[in-house]
Amino acid sequence: MVFLLRSVGRYAGLAACLFLLALPGLFAQTAGQSHASQSLLPAHFSGWAEQGVSHTGTEPAALDPGNSDVLSEYGLKNFATGVYRRGSAEARVRTMRFVDATGAYGAFTFYRKPDMDPAAIGNGGARGAHEVVFWSGTTVVDATFSGPQGPSTASLNALAKALPAASGRLGVAPSLPQYLPAKSLDELTVQYAIGPAAYTKSGGVLPASAVDFDRNAEAVTAQYSTSGGGGTLTLINYPTPQMAISAEKSIAALLKGPLPAGLQRSSPVALGVRRSGPIVAVTSGNFSGAEVQALLGQVRYQAEVTWSHSQGSMSEVKKAAEMLMGIAALTGILVAFALLMAAFLGGGRALWRVVRGKPASSVYEEDFISLNLSGWGPRAPRKLP
Repeated sequence: MVFLLRSVGRYAGLAACLFLLALPGLFAQTAGQSHASQSLLPAHFSGWAEQGVSHTGTEPAALDPGNSDVLSEYGLKNFATGVYRRGSAEARVRTMRFVDATGAYGAFTFYRKPDMDPAAIGNGGARGAHEVVFWSGTTVVDATFSGPQGPSTASLNALAKALPAASGRLGVAPSLPQYLPAKSLDELTVQYAIGPAAYTKSGGVLPASAVDFDRNAEAVTAQYSTSGGGGTLTLINYPTPQMAISAEKSIAALLKGPLPAGLQRSSPVALGVRRSGPIVAVTSGNFSGAEVQALLGQVRYQAEVTWSHSQGSMSEVKKAAEMLMGIAALTGILVAFALLMAAFLGGGRALWRVVRGKPASSVYEEDFISLNLSGWGPRAPRKLP
């Protein structure tokens, strides 16, 4: 027991250091295996089987040459395209993975068409006669199919579950669309943009220079149907309220001067602008004066809205608890590994000493230095050995 305790003390630190040196390699191997196991297109989903080998890439121009600038703004990481069959039915599936859920949601609104119907697929979907678009986590899926019937909603939800999952803040969708008033809103016309290319190509009515995306602004536009004829509501979110105050003044001056091309068909009474916190709301189209005031009055910024997302956000308390549990688990692993290594190394050393005819521990060695001070006192003469 004595030699084992001494060995633990001697080798525990060495074992812990060895484990810490090996830890980055273990994490890298685990991450590589996880990345390899999560491909953008599964071989099968709900009876649909992939035909041949899927085409993959990372360049936006290789996926959609006409909208490569849009994909770059949304932060495209990689993509995959493949063909699936189920009996005589065929579906061509295109998946696009983005840096975060913000880019995925924006790309979903860009590729979704107004004549589609809402579909409960993944985090949100839309379905047409021969096309389905939905998004899940940081991935967007655009599937076109031939024949009288394409993949069912249940089949597409199975595909959504097979896609790489997004965790933490990267999987949280943008909060700006939540500020759109729900009454009279045409949900399929919602367009979300974080850059001038996507905003212009998705039908933004304001000049991109007026939105000023260089200030990290984000914009969402939507169509509303009212008794007065309806129109467009544009919400622009800026990083700070001070930036929003400056933008509100610039847009108000724009609405009073010569109108840009996107606003020339608007009724003068339908043009309105109002700020709430860092959000600037702009109306255009054929709204009546009362409808403009009512619509703008419903846009109210709430600073605490970010913690109540339904798209998988996590409270700060839960984050702290999970971090502490992770630290405790890692500490337990390190201690257990250190004890095992110490027992192994110490036991092996003791066994080697016994085989050589020596005591199991060096504590029993006789060849150590001794001063032999027994019997010596302050007044007694010193007697050295």
